[in-house]
Amino acid sequence: MSEKIRGEFLGSRVVVWNPEQGSKLYAEGFYGKPLGIRKPKAPSFNKPLELSFLEALYLMEKNRLILIDAETNRELTFEEFKKIASKIHEKFEEKYIVYKDLREKGYVVRPGMKFGADFAVYEHGPGIDHAPFLVHVLPMNSKLSALEIVRSGRLATTVRKKFIISTISPDGKPIYYVFTWFRA
Repeated sequence: MSEKIRGEFLGSRVVVWNPEQGSKLYAEGFYGKPLGIRKPKAPSFNKPLELSFLEALYLMEKNRLILIDAETNRELTFEEFKKIASKIHEKFEEKYIVYKDLREKGYVVRPGMKFGADFAVYEHGPGIDHAPFLVHVLPMNSKLSALEIVRSGRLATTVRKKFIISTISPDGKPIYYVFTWFRA
């Protein structure tokens, strides 16, 4: 079994201060982002690693991360951190279900904010291939206007990606709606 890595919850951030441990996590699945390095060229670096709340929760669930609350110096449980993250981030629980499902299917899931989506999803990882999918998570009964669908589809087409909307079914499983655009 792999060693558990120590992260620190700082109220709005999760940081793995040990560069060796952070490099291991990054190399395992492109988790996190090294502080001060925009696009890492190698999986090994000499900087702390910042994890998203989704990544931290997933790694906690996989028993790869121990998360210490910087304020209390106490280890947070999975449920405690999930509750904290849900108060800070909108749609956190829905996003986590989708994030976990995509990771379990072997995809590398990175933030998709620059594309106007929740996630950019890679088959192999950033720097290895381009993300073929953009995934946006919406609550089950959300209403989408035709304009929003067209806008999302045009953006995805411009950056040569498939646009996917995900919702969570009543039984707690993600449902994916894939939009493919073609010229008539």
